[in-house]
Amino acid sequence: MGGILLLEDGRSFEGEAFGARGSRVAEVVFNTAMTGYQEVLTDPSYREQIVVMTTSHVGNTGVNGEDPESEAIHVSGFVARRFSRLHSSHRATGGLEQALKRAGVPGLHGIDTRALVRHIRDKGAMKAVISTDGQSIEALGKLLDTWPGMEGRALAGEVCTPTPYVYHQPSAPRARVTVVDGGCKRNILRLLAEANCAVRVEPITASAADWMRDADLIFLSNGPGDPAALTGAIAELKQVVGAMPAVGICLGHQLLGLAIGSTTYKMPFGHRGANHPVKDHETGRVEITSQNHGFCVDRAGIEAAGGVVTHTNLNDGTVSGFRHDGLRVMGVQFHPEACPGPREASHLVLDRYLRFAGV
Repeated sequence: MGGILLLEDGRSFEGEAFGARGSRVAEVVFNTAMTGYQEVLTDPSYREQIVVMTTSHVGNTGVNGEDPESEAIHVSGFVARRFSRLHSSHRATGGLEQALKRAGVPGLHGIDTRALVRHIRDKGAMKAVISTDGQSIEALGKLLDTWPGMEGRALAGEVCTPTPYVYHQPSAPRARVTVVDGGCKRNILRLLAEANCAVRVEPITASAADWMRDADLIFLSNGPGDPAALTGAIAELKQVVGAMPAVGICLGHQLLGLAIGSTTYKMPFGHRGANHPVKDHETGRVEITSQNHGFCVDRAGIEAAGGVVTHTNLNDGTVSGFRHDGLRVMGVQFHPEACPGPREASHLVLDRYLRFAGV
C-alpha cells in the first residue's frame, strides 16, 4: 500500500506504507545517526515530530526490551529510505513494523530521503502530514492547517512522570540528586546511579520546594517542545537558581538559560543525530556528541547575565553549553548520556556535574 508525506510548502514525497495505518500531523525533522533507531523512537524529546533517518536501511536488528529510553514510542511518524520487514539479532524480541503498529505510528519508506533532507536543510523544519490510509491531498492539507506548530508548545508536561519516584537509593550515596523530568531518558538515571548517587525523580510540573527537598543537586532532563512556553517551570526554577546547584541537559539547559535571564530561539532545522562535534572550551577537547533539539540558548543573553559559554557546536557555532559560577548553574545542549550515540561526554554526568555541585 502506498503512503505520502506532504509538507506545508506543498512539496510531497510518495512511498510505501509501513507500520500503522493512519494520518498524523507534526514537525518533520531529520536524524543523522547511523544506528540506535529504537532509542530515537522512544526518546520523549521527539514528541509531535516526524523523524526522517538519513541512514539508508533501518530495522535490520528489530526491537528489544533493553534499548528503549522510555516506556513508549513518542514520534508521530517514521521515515527512511528502506525499512526492513525481516530482522536478525540475538537480542531482538520482535520487528520494527510490529512495534510501530502497536504504537499507532505510521511509517513511510521507498522515498528519496536525500532529497527530503536537503529540502528540510534548505527550507527549515516545517509542518508535515504523514498518511498511510489513502486520504486525499485536499483532506491532508486541511489536517495540516489544524496543527499549531512547535513554537509556543509546552509539551514537557505531557511526557513527564505523573508522580515522583525513587530510582536509586544506595546506603552511602555520593550525592542526593533530584532529576526534574521533562521527558527524561532512562540512561540519565542509569549514569547517576552508576556514579553512586541517590536519585529521586520529580515531574517538571512540581514546585521548586518539591525539587529541592532532601537534595544536593537539581538535574533538569531533556524534553520536547518550546522551552520558553514552560513559564511555570521557569518561575519555579528561578527559586532554585542561586539557592542550590542546578545542572541540565538539552531542554534543561535551555530552561536554565531562561531562568538566569537569557532567551531562546527556534533553529532552522535543529541538531539531531549522534555525530555532532562540540568543543569543550574548559579542556580544549572536541567531543562527538548525541543531540536532539530544535531550540537554542542565545549567546549574548548568557554573557549579559554573567555566564560563560563552555561548549560550542563546531558545525554552526551555536551555544552547546554554559556555566554561571555565581548562581551555581551549568548546562549543555547535547546528550552526555548518549543512547544512541558516542559516550565521550558521559564524564559530565558521572563526574563534572557532581564536582560542580561540590560533592
